[in-house]
Amino acid sequence: MQGIFETINSIFSFIGPLSDFLWDFPTNFEWYANIPVLGNFSFAIILLMGSGIYFSFRLGFIQVTHFKKGLKIMTEKRSVEAGISPMAAFLLSSAMRVGPGNIIGVTGAIAVGGPGALFWMWVSAFFGMAVAYMEGVLAQIFKVKKEDEFVGGLPFYGRKLLGNKVWIGVFLSLLYILYALCCLPAQGFNVVSSVGRMAEIITGSSIAADSVFYYIIGALIVVSTAIITFGGIKKVSKWTDKMVPVMAVIYIVTVLVLILLNIKTIPYFFGAVFGGAFKPEAIFGGLFGTVLAQGVKRGLMSNEAGQGTITMSAAAADAKHPCEQGILSSIGVFLDTMIICTLSGFVVVMAHCWDGPNAQAFAEMDKLPKFTESVATLTPGTAANAVISFLITFCFCLFAYTCLLGMISFSEIAANRIRKDKAFIGGVRIVALFVAAFGILCNIAGLELGNLWAFSDLGNILIVFFNVPIVYVGANYVFRATKHFKKNDGTKFTSAVIGRDDCRYWDDKASDKS
Repeated sequence: MQGIFETINSIFSFIGPLSDFLWDFPTNFEWYANIPVLGNFSFAIILLMGSGIYFSFRLGFIQVTHFKKGLKIMTEKRSVEAGISPMAAFLLSSAMRVGPGNIIGVTGAIAVGGPGALFWMWVSAFFGMAVAYMEGVLAQIFKVKKEDEFVGGLPFYGRKLLGNKVWIGVFLSLLYILYALCCLPAQGFNVVSSVGRMAEIITGSSIAADSVFYYIIGALIVVSTAIITFGGIKKVSKWTDKMVPVMAVIYIVTVLVLILLNIKTIPYFFGAVFGGAFKPEAIFGGLFGTVLAQGVKRGLMSNEAGQGTITMSAAAADAKHPCEQGILSSIGVFLDTMIICTLSGFVVVMAHCWDGPNAQAFAEMDKLPKFTESVATLTPGTAANAVISFLITFCFCLFAYTCLLGMISFSEIAANRIRKDKAFIGGVRIVALFVAAFGILCNIAGLELGNLWAFSDLGNILIVFFNVPIVYVGANYVFRATKHFKKNDGTKFTSAVIGRDDCRYWDDKASDKS
């Protein structure tokens, strides 16, 4: 088996360099890199940050002005005629957003770019909230009713906006499914490894990766995932409704306890973050590009604003107006980065392992051990260490598992844009489960397949390069829908509001209740 894993790893050895090239382009060319200040900005950063800034101004900074409105939409009780409630859709999207990247992404960004990277994660997230709003509204405008569920998202609005060509919808669906398949092994690996780590903390002894324990846990994970995902989007949302609040609350409370135990270091945290982001030598030297790139790159890995990968959950909601779910999509980015990632950043920066006396050893660790080492540094020689380490690992496990469920469910929704028969949809689910199981086997074999994990970064940037231009194509429709939403004059949303005649669901809904 080891020979098979090593062969696969070598086959995909080109993925890491290719991903880095696309993320860094064109800063990896000397003529561009030599341009003062501008030479620090890759095309990916310009596209993401520039789009966020542009949409923020065009929308009147709706991520700020309608934040309170979004909270009200989330918490109000509604009867759902089809699909799932706006709150359930928000929790489903959070199941995807709040993932392992909230821990390992932040840890990696700080380890490479220093604490200043966290500041740029905040900045990219603030403007990314506007991009997430645009995506969410487009997903709602062009969603399709399938029996008692709604399907939509990037493959659906992409096809509508690009001439309603069948092949475009198929291509975008395959792109998302490929992205999910590239990410699923890592999520399967993360779930089983974190369960094993929790067992080690409880028993106080190490457990061999190839032991019977790991085989049993791996089988249980695959079976439980199959039971939930084969129940469709409604069943998945019922589980994420339960898991997301639990993992978010436990993680927030646990890290707040860590902060209180180390309250004297809070001034150091803010000094390190803002100092690292605004040092003159960082802004006018090569370090700035590293700090900014890590902030934006790992911010995207975490909150997924601009990818279009969360739009399937936005489309699944039974909203009163398309803009409602856009606002909730925006708040999802806030929860993910401004709250969860910031708390992770507190732990890593306050522990000071990234540039302390053991910085070299810290740099050579994998990302999750980097984080747990930071936790141990903040609770040295105390009983709290084992308790906090267990809770953090438990949250990491749920982060990974909810991502696993979300990716399989969203792959199913994307598959609906290709074919709608049950055999095909079932086949996509089975393939996704098989790929997740492959990640579990990697853990049992003691191999991490680093080159295969690099697919995640590659998938992120490829989808951004396709999705963001499509969002620009549909931008005027979102602006018109937003104007109608803000006007709030009691008129119903229809195709005519945005100057189209093919938003069938919204037209039917308006005529049914007129």
